Amino acid sequence: MTFSMRDLDQALQGCGQNSGIEIWRIENFKPVTVQKESHGKFFTGDSYIVLKTTASRSGSLHHDIHYWLGKDSSQDEAGAVAIMTVELDLALGGRAVQYREVQGYETEKFLSYFKPCIIPQEGGVASGFNHVKPEKHQTRLYICKGKHVVRVKEVRFARSTLNHDDVFILDTESKIFQFSGSNSSIQERAKALEVVQYIKDTYHDGKCDIAAVEDGRLMADAEAGEFWGLFGGFAPLPKKSALSDHRTAESDGIKLFSVEKGQTKPIEAKSLQKELLDTKKCYILDCGLELFVWKGKNTSIDQRKSASQAAEVFFRSSERPKSNLVSVMEGFETVMFRSKFDSWPTKSTVAEPQQGRSKVAALLQRQGVNVQGLVKTSSSSSKDEPKPYIDGTGNLLVWRINREEKIPLAAEDQSKFYSGDCYIFQYSYPGEEREEHLVGTWLGKQSVDEDRASAISMASKMVESMKFMPAQARIYEGKEPIQFFVIMQSFITFKGGLSDAFKKYIAENEVPDTTYDAEGVALFRVEGSGPDNMQAIQIEAVSTGLNSSYCYILHGDSTVFTWRGNLTSSDDQELMERMLDLIKPNENTKAQKEGSESEQFWKLLRGKSEYPSQKIKKEGESDPHLFSCTFSNENLKVTEIFNFTQDDLMTEDIFILDCHTEIFVWVGQHVDPKKKPKVLAIGEKFLKHDFLLEDLASETPIYIVTEGNEPPFFTRFFTWDSSKSAMHGNSFQKKLAILTNKGQPLLDKPKRRAPVYSSRSSVPDKSQPRSRSMTSTPDRARVRGRSPAFNALAANFENIGTRNQSTPPPMVSPLVRKLYPKSLAPDLTKLAPKSAAFAARTALFEKSRPTPQEPPSSSGSSEGTNEAEERKPTTEQESMSSIHEDSKEEEEEEEEESSLPTFPYERLKTDSEDPPSDIDLTRRETYMTSAEFKEKFEMTKSEFCKLPKWKQNKLKMALHLF
Repeated sequence: MTFSMRDLDQALQGCGQNSGIEIWRIENFKPVTVQKESHGKFFTGDSYIVLKTTASRSGSLHHDIHYWLGKDSSQDEAGAVAIMTVELDLALGGRAVQYREVQGYETEKFLSYFKPCIIPQEGGVASGFNHVKPEKHQTRLYICKGKHVVRVKEVRFARSTLNHDDVFILDTESKIFQFSGSNSSIQERAKALEVVQYIKDTYHDGKCDIAAVEDGRLMADAEAGEFWGLFGGFAPLPKKSALSDHRTAESDGIKLFSVEKGQTKPIEAKSLQKELLDTKKCYILDCGLELFVWKGKNTSIDQRKSASQAAEVFFRSSERPKSNLVSVMEGFETVMFRSKFDSWPTKSTVAEPQQGRSKVAALLQRQGVNVQGLVKTSSSSSKDEPKPYIDGTGNLLVWRINREEKIPLAAEDQSKFYSGDCYIFQYSYPGEEREEHLVGTWLGKQSVDEDRASAISMASKMVESMKFMPAQARIYEGKEPIQFFVIMQSFITFKGGLSDAFKKYIAENEVPDTTYDAEGVALFRVEGSGPDNMQAIQIEAVSTGLNSSYCYILHGDSTVFTWRGNLTSSDDQELMERMLDLIKPNENTKAQKEGSESEQFWKLLRGKSEYPSQKIKKEGESDPHLFSCTFSNENLKVTEIFNFTQDDLMTEDIFILDCHTEIFVWVGQHVDPKKKPKVLAIGEKFLKHDFLLEDLASETPIYIVTEGNEPPFFTRFFTWDSSKSAMHGNSFQKKLAILTNKGQPLLDKPKRRAPVYSSRSSVPDKSQPRSRSMTSTPDRARVRGRSPAFNALAANFENIGTRNQSTPPPMVSPLVRKLYPKSLAPDLTKLAPKSAAFAARTALFEKSRPTPQEPPSSSGSSEGTNEAEERKPTTEQESMSSIHEDSKEEEEEEEEESSLPTFPYERLKTDSEDPPSDIDLTRRETYMTSAEFKEKFEMTKSEFCKLPKWKQNKLKMALHLF
């Protein structure tokens, strides 16, 4: 028997077709639609159905069905609504996960739909629904629990209700007080402030005062005195909470029951195996506080309804009405359900075979038949290529690791890696609001542990020396993310290695040395989606390595072959030509088409044999999941944050964002400094535990991101507000500043600076006529612009002894930006050496020394030269005027600062126990003495004033002055 939408109650028909939340209240055992403006408003005497529809990245819809039971709702209504959810699930295709939610004990997933909280109101349909808004505001006391989602409960308005462990909200007519117990966490206090904001907006129309009262502050504090006065005066609080609503469940372990004709029967087994579940039956899995109903694919509608009713009876008979119930369908089990079993088979990831016309077309195309219109070529997949979210015009430095040594690579070799080696790369690029930095390690498949450890250690020290401003990446060969390929642009992987440790390893283990030989036989497979993202991978030079979906480069015996499979596109062949320019430039080639190869070609590949035709499947990015992490005694515990936002990233915690193809470890500014060196280990343990049971590989890329330095390829998962990440203080202080209207953005959003990077010309413009001879000219060499900041930064790491590692890299000063505005930015690829650049800048200040004019390159340019000469004095005058204005402003600032009082650095810090009063909290550094300022910032005050505003704030943040 089938069940369709037409069989549902009219109010439910047509639901679940679009992303979002739909809610129905049960009235007289019938569902009635709740309007969107009333979402989140629940009554204690009612029951509700909540449908959450989510569109995945693939476009498919996923459904979660929750039925919520108010504390005063009837058992009959609970049974009826459980049946309705079964019918709704069937109408939606039978794949939805169903949740039983009890008031006060809702799942975190349910509460995440209604952030920051739900506060059920008394009454319901059965009581006549007479909810008249009282004319006079009624004072109420609420208790708040939870670090990630808040459970709010109204409690008795009495001093004896308060305790040291929880956070309370006292809602009066004119003011809302938040009382934070001394043992409550910063995160709990911060989340409770979101509830304060909700109460202010919902019950006071946004018009009332807010006060934060800390446990331990007595009548001396005005707001604390007002708070305690409402309770009749201060008195000591009880050591233990008088509220005992924590759920406990006596359980002898996990138990499995089969459901037959509404009756439960225990299943005896030594261990819990997936094979115990019969596809023609329904089961109940009792896990104490949580119960699961499992429905086989071949069960009837009546069997599923009977199982849901049996679960309701099970709750009542076991005296556990507050437990949650999750109902799952065979093949669509939740991670939590699967984790309860001792073994559960991994889901198959085998690609679906081609069928029908596509299969026939593929066979014909392999034989060289033109099948245009019958099958899509590989070029169509470029639309599915993930976006990099990183600027590809930045500056790149690369080092190869040789034991404890970093060997810098020349520009032309920066994208040529060996599989037996490890590399460190440093990339600086223009972001939306600031210059972004990425430091990463690339670990070859054949590399040895010694080199891997050295690479990771040195990269971590580089990041630390730059005040943790760069994002850090750990990348393994074969698992490179799209950002890496965009940075490298034309990436080549050679077999073998050059490091001493690798050479020693193959010698000791008598392993053949297969290191790439430019004069020997080598086969390269070419991949990529375009000129800015292409790779050539050296593989074993045998015919089984070929694939009809790729193009290849083969060289040996003084001959170079190109081979294109019959399933490749013209774009694939263009990429092969470009890579050929880098591997074997200016060499005569012999083009080979699949099916018409020469004998010499097969001879180099040791004879002809069968090879595959399907494209190598690469895992795609999945819907992101955010986890809060607790790491203690080398044990990692995680809690998933559902429907996450930027506000869920608490500055005291470490979070992991799991996208399956890569993970991000986000580190808050207020994380224990002892944990920061262990951040990479936390990411590796997360991959090892595979909490989502998604078969995560240990080689999955790991990014480490620090608060306030989030790169665009991380912030894309959020609706990001950079001013929030730039605010300082702990989570509670930040939210309180915003809530009390004192939290106007501490940082003005800086304008994006004019890019100081050159264009990247490692590959020719596709639109231009192509010539093989172009590749040998110097113009085709990889060119990357080097800003003054980048030169200084490079010198810092190339000459370790010349610079204090804790000193942040200098940035481009505002003076330089005024001299070279964006519209007049010079072409850095044509600039003279650095000495000439300094001379040119100095010439601006030498009024009486004219520079000799270069002769015009052609007679046709003389008019343009004269015009340029006429404009030049104006430009110089404007530049000098700007300089004088800057100098004048700096002098005024110095005069103003000289009249300010001075205080020791320890008193000026944000976490000082004895802070000075009546100072500008946004300019703490101005109250330091010049000597102490230079000691802490490693520069003078005037040098500091020349830095960009965002750079100043970064340095102040590192010294706890902002």
